[in-house]
Amino acid sequence: MIDLTLCNELLAQEGMSLTAQCKVARDLGYMGLELAPSTLGADPHLLSPEDRATIRHEVEATGLRVTGLHWLLSGYPALSVTRPNARDETVAVLCALVRLCADLGGSVMVHGSPQQRTRPLGMTDADLLDSMAAVFRPVAAEAERHGIVYCIEPLARAETDVITTVADGAALVDMVGNPAFRTMIDISAAGRTEPPVADLIRKWVPSGKIGHIHANDTNRGAPGTGADPFPKIVAALLESGWSAPVGVEPFRTVIDARVTAAIAAATLRACEAAA
Repeated sequence: MIDLTLCNELLAQEGMSLTAQCKVARDLGYMGLELAPSTLGADPHLLSPEDRATIRHEVEATGLRVTGLHWLLSGYPALSVTRPNARDETVAVLCALVRLCADLGGSVMVHGSPQQRTRPLGMTDADLLDSMAAVFRPVAAEAERHGIVYCIEPLARAETDVITTVADGAALVDMVGNPAFRTMIDISAAGRTEPPVADLIRKWVPSGKIGHIHANDTNRGAPGTGADPFPKIVAALLESGWSAPVGVEPFRTVIDARVTAAIAAATLRACEAAA
């Protein structure tokens, strides 16, 4: 059975406490929460050891666990992985977020954050890749020390022109050269940029360069709210031997966040049963 973990920001945006978020996820059959750091308060990388322990206990007391972090720099508008003058501060914050993920019990981090990866004017593709690799090498080393898989997320071209295909992500993985640094497949972004996603999964999962999967529709909603061929996508995941949790990351709701999460879980489970 595929383990499902729920990205928490839609629940948090509706004012639910962390415990309430966990109970919703647990009752719908999710095994964990994938946290957006900004939902934990301002400057989450500076949370005290006591606060980190409290958050972890609050999640684990409901029978769930924190599987990882995503949307890493949404609360840090001044940071950037592409602007050289922001490099040192960005690396420091990302390394601190790696330690936060480890303290919360997580094992995977997803680096999307399109606003913090815009291409500097006139920068070539080669220079851009070199610049990003210089940022992510120390972050990957920190992730390796803490047993974290850190993933660069290919995003849709409507969001960014920096790392928009899995091949782009894999090229950066090769340059960073650390097994803790991988890329991932976001089904919504991949479905808009390089469909069919099922073929993409079959091609890339066996490569060992895929560290995470996000399940969402190309309409930016949950699986089951659009026309994406999730039966084929889930079958490809099973055929490829994917065994890590799959994160459910819708960006918009149907009725509310709980109903949206329920639709996603029911759709993915039905597809799994039919495969």
